[in-house]
Amino acid sequence: MRRPPIHSRSASRLATGGQAAAPEADPPAPAQESGAANGLPSNGVPNGLPSNGSSPAPEAHPARQATVDRALKSWGLWHADAPHAAALRWLSLAVLLLGLTVIGLLADRLRPQPAPLTEKAVERLITRSLQTQVLPSQAARAAALVAPSVVHVGSYGRAGRGRVPEELAEGTGVVLQDSGVVLTNWHVVQDADSIRLTFADGTESLATVRRKSPEKDIAVLQALRVPDDLVAATLGSPDQLQLGDQVVVVGFPFGIGPSVSAGVVSGKDRVYHSRAARQQLERLIQFDAAANPGNSGGPLVNAAGEVVGIVTAILNPTQNGTFLGIGFATPIDEAASAAGQAPF
Repeated sequence: MRRPPIHSRSASRLATGGQAAAPEADPPAPAQESGAANGLPSNGVPNGLPSNGSSPAPEAHPARQATVDRALKSWGLWHADAPHAAALRWLSLAVLLLGLTVIGLLADRLRPQPAPLTEKAVERLITRSLQTQVLPSQAARAAALVAPSVVHVGSYGRAGRGRVPEELAEGTGVVLQDSGVVLTNWHVVQDADSIRLTFADGTESLATVRRKSPEKDIAVLQALRVPDDLVAATLGSPDQLQLGDQVVVVGFPFGIGPSVSAGVVSGKDRVYHSRAARQQLERLIQFDAAANPGNSGGPLVNAAGEVVGIVTAILNPTQNGTFLGIGFATPIDEAASAAGQAPF
């Protein structure tokens, strides 16, 4: 039997100086493609891109895509395995938005337009408002108009040492001029040593007699202190009064006030002998609005709030000083003329 040849290692040791020869290195691996050295896959295409070189489809927003999917599912238009599901979703969303836009436009067109505001429509609205609101009466409106011009008049005697002046009489006045000129009855102040006025705003002032006409029972007073916002009364023509016309009396009966009473014109051109004025008065206006001591010198007012007379006397056969339904007023034109002022 033939033996394999035995190779001697001595020759190699001799060639290397007695040391073992180093093993031969493995042959180098075949070089990979240049793309691997650049961080690319072996096929040379970046990760995430298809091998055919086409761009990837953009990813839809998850929340928005879920909303669209739910809408399509509810309509039966969504199939997960449909080849064109994404396109169908976006098309359905576009149709939905278009439908909503059309509905909004139609709703705006079909909305009822307001009718144009005409003069007749305004009149109907005003009439309806007046029918549903409770307006103040004529007497209330007239009293409110004259109230800022009504004054309380107090007449006082001479004060002794350490004594308060005694009030001799009290009545009512009406502001004739905003400079502090006040019209009242002469019999209210004829015995006074001092006169004190109280205006509507509470201002108090001493006053002097500026002018008097005893035959008309009229006195003109001048306030020494005048409120800044003093309002003069508006005067009206007594000739325009008719029997039955509504009138208002404003004053301080028995010192209470200002008080308002309403009535009508009962007569004109009346003649009355006044005990308080101590003479006969003529051309008086008769009225039935309540008047009592303290109303003397106050205004008789028509429905428009204009002063048409100065309350002068009441007819009282019983002598007890109370009102029995007949009062008299001096026409304002005569009262103003006696005061030296044209009434109109």
